[in-house]
Amino acid sequence: MAGQEQNGKAALSDKVKGPRLVIDSAAAEADAPAADPVVPLAPGERAPLPQSAAPEARREAPAGVPPVDAGATPAPPAARLAEPRQHRLVLIAARGLLQTILVLAVLAGAVWGMRWLAESRAERPQRPARERVYTVTTMPVQKADHQPQFLVYGTTIAGRTVELRALVSGEIVTVHPDLRVGRTVEKGAVLVEIDPFAYAGAVTEARANLREAEARLAESEARIASEQSALDRTREQLVLAERDLERSRQLLSSGSGTQKAVDDRELTLSQRAQAVEQRQANLAVEQARAEQQRAAIERLQWKLAQAERDLADTALKAPFTGVVQSENAGAGRNVGANDVLVTLYDEAAIEVRFVVTDSQFGRLAGDPDGVVGRPVEVAWTVGGTPIVYDGVIDRIGAEVRSERGGVELYARIGARSGAAALRPGAFVEVRVPDKTYTETVRLPETAVYGGAYVFVIEDGRLRRRDVTIAAFTGNDVLIGSGLDGGETVLATQIADARDGLKVVEEGAAGGQSWAGEAGDEGDRAGADH
Repeated sequence: MAGQEQNGKAALSDKVKGPRLVIDSAAAEADAPAADPVVPLAPGERAPLPQSAAPEARREAPAGVPPVDAGATPAPPAARLAEPRQHRLVLIAARGLLQTILVLAVLAGAVWGMRWLAESRAERPQRPARERVYTVTTMPVQKADHQPQFLVYGTTIAGRTVELRALVSGEIVTVHPDLRVGRTVEKGAVLVEIDPFAYAGAVTEARANLREAEARLAESEARIASEQSALDRTREQLVLAERDLERSRQLLSSGSGTQKAVDDRELTLSQRAQAVEQRQANLAVEQARAEQQRAAIERLQWKLAQAERDLADTALKAPFTGVVQSENAGAGRNVGANDVLVTLYDEAAIEVRFVVTDSQFGRLAGDPDGVVGRPVEVAWTVGGTPIVYDGVIDRIGAEVRSERGGVELYARIGARSGAAALRPGAFVEVRVPDKTYTETVRLPETAVYGGAYVFVIEDGRLRRRDVTIAAFTGNDVLIGSGLDGGETVLATQIADARDGLKVVEEGAAGGQSWAGEAGDEGDRAGADH
């Protein structure tokens, strides 16, 4: 098997290398003439040529070829083998050149054949070119007054919020059962009650002190009345003493009386005058004491009022019906004065805060309706469904905040029965009515090309009209100028729209089959573009 594999490889090698010279040594020996016996030669003696080769050696060489010495040494076997190898290389090169020429000939024939087929092809009849007609949607131009809306976003806030603080210190003894975050409490409900024992005792003490002072005042007023009465009586006695002295002096001048009687009457008058002065001083003292008592009573009355107020402040009441936003109260907790216990906000006073740009605010401010009092629509999306509330712009922000990018506005939201109650912090959409644009045309946004022109239809062809856009509203635009009432405007977008393009209005091509076909073809062409 090994010998067969070697023979196969040798045969394959021969096929690859091409034809080669094969010398059969046995046949060569049979054909060769018998060798002459070997005769030893003396030094310097040349060996004689064989007889068979002598005639050939004696043959004359061709002209121009140097004669070959008959006694020259013949070429070695390697030289004789190089000649067939050179012959094989020439055959391989010739074969490669022939293959290249055949390939080039085949390619040239193929090219010539394709040209011949192309030139000999019969020409197909060409369909005559027809103008494409587009079926389009149009709408008439109608001028009117329009008031668009612009959409902004805002956040709801509580318009009325209160922090309820402990006004007195003490231990919390009662907490309202609805005092939980998110629950609603009614106006006047006692939310938290602090132990009132000490404050009730203070009220009792203040009230007793006040009554005691009032009693002392009554006593002082009684003494004042007594002194006033005594003073009146003393003044009457003084008048009588003056009269008695005058009579005594008259009797003395007439000789009927004595000087002693006059002196006695003068002494009595002096005593009566002194008594009047004493009564007046006593009355002034009692009146001063009465004023002191009145001042003490006023002070005690304030003390009583303060004690009663402290007692009332032990009960923390809701000032309005509201929602509990936060609470920090619990039975048994000791609180100090001014500690925040409950935060409430008025559910009926929810507002929305939003920002409009400077240009939007300028349009609102320049409108006759003004800014404040302008109605708005507030939409709160809950569970994928928007709930719309009516609102009114209530006020303008106190300052323009550059970081907010515009002017802050506050709108008061009206209550809506049956709707979900708004809560502070909700993200809402606000639709604000813009200024009123008079004598404008409302068109779909698809009717405007390049943001600056539209196409009107005249005699079945498109004509370009440059327009001025006054405002945008949703998917529509308001055209301020460039169109006349009664014209028909292309309302859709066509990729091949140009001045002079032939069109047919939608619904008008039903009676003309050619127009419908052309329109369909035009639509397809437009789609291709």
